[in-house]
Amino acid sequence: MLQRLFGRGKTQPPHATAPTPSATPRVYPVDLTDADFAATLTAGPAVAVVDVWAEWCAPCRVMSAYVGMLAQEFAARALVAAVDADENPALSQQFGIQGLPTLLFLRHGVEVDRIVGVVAYEEIKARLARWLPDVTVPNPSPAE
Repeated sequence: MLQRLFGRGKTQPPHATAPTPSATPRVYPVDLTDADFAATLTAGPAVAVVDVWAEWCAPCRVMSAYVGMLAQEFAARALVAAVDADENPALSQQFGIQGLPTLLFLRHGVEVDRIVGVVAYEEIKARLARWLPDVTVPNPSPAE
């Protein structure tokens, strides 16, 4: 059911549905493949979060819900995407994915951070905020 809600699996809802006057259109993570990954990153915002998942992975379902929320909240400022690791082995190999789920944080196509496993949504948001150009994250002062 989560896969259908957040654009995963074979029964995903259409990405481009016409909004009704009383409803806000739902933003889904962009589904990426080995073939379109580089072009999509180049054409998109400077910051991207890529959820590497697999259908058989139970923890991936939890992160799928978080990634859907992230896509909705950060749609105008970051590319939020998803890659099925089983269907796109070249990307998994390129980024050295060894555990699922994995969230890759990319800036200008270069990995700057990653999360492996399930973490709280607030942690994901905080990690993303570090890389957004319009957000300043204070640096801790050095200990004296």
